[in-house]
Amino acid sequence: MAQWNEAARTRKSAGAGHPIMSEQLSAAPAQPGGPGGSGVPAGPNGRRPEPGMRSPDWAENNFVRIVDVFKKFDETVAVKGVNLSVKRGELFALLGSSGCGKSTLLRMLAGLESVSSGHILIDGEDLAAMPPYRRPTNMMFQSYALFPHMSVESNVAFGLKQEGVRGAELKERVHATLELVQMARYAQRKPSQLSGGQQQRVALARSLVKRPKLLLLDEPMSALDKQIRQRTQIELVNILDKVGVTCIMVTHDQEEAMTMAGRIAVMSEGEIVQTGTPHEVYEYPNSRFTAEFIGSTNLFDGNVVEDEPDHIFVESKDLPSRLYVNHGITGPLGMPVTISVRPERIALTRKPPEGAYNWGHGTIANIAYMGGYTLYHVKLDSGKVVLANLSSLTAGELESPTWDDEVYVRWSASAGVVLTA
Repeated sequence: MAQWNEAARTRKSAGAGHPIMSEQLSAAPAQPGGPGGSGVPAGPNGRRPEPGMRSPDWAENNFVRIVDVFKKFDETVAVKGVNLSVKRGELFALLGSSGCGKSTLLRMLAGLESVSSGHILIDGEDLAAMPPYRRPTNMMFQSYALFPHMSVESNVAFGLKQEGVRGAELKERVHATLELVQMARYAQRKPSQLSGGQQQRVALARSLVKRPKLLLLDEPMSALDKQIRQRTQIELVNILDKVGVTCIMVTHDQEEAMTMAGRIAVMSEGEIVQTGTPHEVYEYPNSRFTAEFIGSTNLFDGNVVEDEPDHIFVESKDLPSRLYVNHGITGPLGMPVTISVRPERIALTRKPPEGAYNWGHGTIANIAYMGGYTLYHVKLDSGKVVLANLSSLTAGELESPTWDDEVYVRWSASAGVVLTA
């Protein structure tokens, strides 16, 4: 596993604060792979860059490249022109609801589905004509797919034996990988004698022992209950950090993606809607879909009535006051927009707010106590229901409002995000 050490050292750089690497390459058509073509976009003069002319940083940031990929099943287009780059050593998540195309994209990376058009490259190599067993990838399936009649040790060794690895090297690699996932003492047990979390570690060891360039995870936590899943998420990230393998995971669980991945691509109807760090995607959604899909939010529809470089005012029928956001946008007055405000950014008060904007009046319609916080459903005078998330400490200091209490909701000028799509 020594060849993975450098990637392990750089994995930490894939987290929040780094630029979005999703790319749109339709303006630079890809050249065919195979003889006479490298499967990478042509330069501005129509020629492909010669080998060695790209900077090391470019290669690191484009270790996995998905270039204008389409996948069709008869008349159904499951994946629509996806362009994406994944860094070397990065843990990247494809996030979306069932049927959005994320698993199809993962299966194309593994070679289990063919690409209708476009290119997939790993470390500069076009995979178009490469069969699954030749690809530098390994896939950990949702069901783990362990051989029930084999021991843990034999399950992990199976792939290496298929490649002709024998003797001391086989024993050394299997033992080292089981040590990595803390399963060496269970080497002689059968899968039926293991817990769900332990079975998952064995499946991970079987995927890692072959030292793939790219590890593919298909809903890796879906078979675990919530408590085990939360603990295992951190354990899995720590293991992958030690190894440094580049990893792409598929999940429909927003919390799982935000906990584990350095960057996330949100998918809908076969397309990538937004790519960024968990912080970027959650705090700065680029569309109504992303704002609603990632966590909970309050959406206020309205029209721009004032637009300056440092702020905008929006009038909405949902509120008695104008909405004020402390940055400008590009668009005409009267343009319809939606303001997204997360529940944790909304404050509840019993007294009328002093400001002339970003507030509303209503009554408590429902209360959901979640332990560390309480989620209040406030029905405004306009009939719209607003969610306000108060920590248990804040709720205690407020003398927690209860059902049918009159309250005011308010939020700061920096709390709102303007959505135009």
